[in-house]
Amino acid sequence: MTTLQQNNFSEVLTNRLGEKLVNFHVQHGELTIVVDAREISAVSKILRDDAALLFDTLIDLCGMDYLTYDDDLSEESGRNAKRFAVVYHLLSVEKNCRLRMRVFADNNEFPAVDSVTEIWPVANWFEREAFDLYGIVFSNHPDLRRILTDYGFIGNPFRKDFPLTGYVEMRYDEQQKRVIYQPVSIEPREITPLVRREEYYGDCEL
Repeated sequence: MTTLQQNNFSEVLTNRLGEKLVNFHVQHGELTIVVDAREISAVSKILRDDAALLFDTLIDLCGMDYLTYDDDLSEESGRNAKRFAVVYHLLSVEKNCRLRMRVFADNNEFPAVDSVTEIWPVANWFEREAFDLYGIVFSNHPDLRRILTDYGFIGNPFRKDFPLTGYVEMRYDEQQKRVIYQPVSIEPREITPLVRREEYYGDCEL
C-alpha cells in the first residue's frame, strides 16, 4: 500500500468509526487501529459491512500480555497501563487491503472482550486459544473452553508471570485413558556448562 493509499484509507476509517477509533498508526507499511473494548462489536460490523471497507476475512486473532512493557504507557499507544489486549488481523479481498485492529481489555484482573464469532465465525477457535493461553474471556462466545491445554490445567501459559518451572508434570495414562498429573520425574538442578579448550587457546604469538 502506497503512502497516498494509506492516507486515503486512514481518512475513510476516521470518518466511518469516529469516536470509536482511539488511535491509529502506520508501522512497517502496515496500518494498525486501536479500538475501545466496549465498541468492538459495533466496529467489527462496520469494518465487515461498510461498502468502503468490506473486511470480510478474519485471518488471525491472538492475545497479548504487556506486563513487561512499562515503557509503553503513552496516550498514543491507547494502552494506558492496561495489561491485556486482543489483536485482530483482517483482510478485505475486494479492496485488496489488510488491517490490524488492537483492543485493550479494561480490567487487568479479569480481562474480558466481546466475542466476534457472530461477525467472523472463524474467530471461534482463535478466541478459545487466547482464552486458554492468556486467560482473556470472550463474552457471548458459544463454547468458551480450553483448546490446547488439558481441561484440568491451572494457569495460562503465555502470561508473562506464568512460572517456567514447577513440581508436577502431565502425561497421558493408557490405563486410565486420560491425562494425569504426577510429580516431576527429573530432579531440578542447576546446569553449569563444562568448557574445554586447548592448553594455549587464545594466546598470541610474540
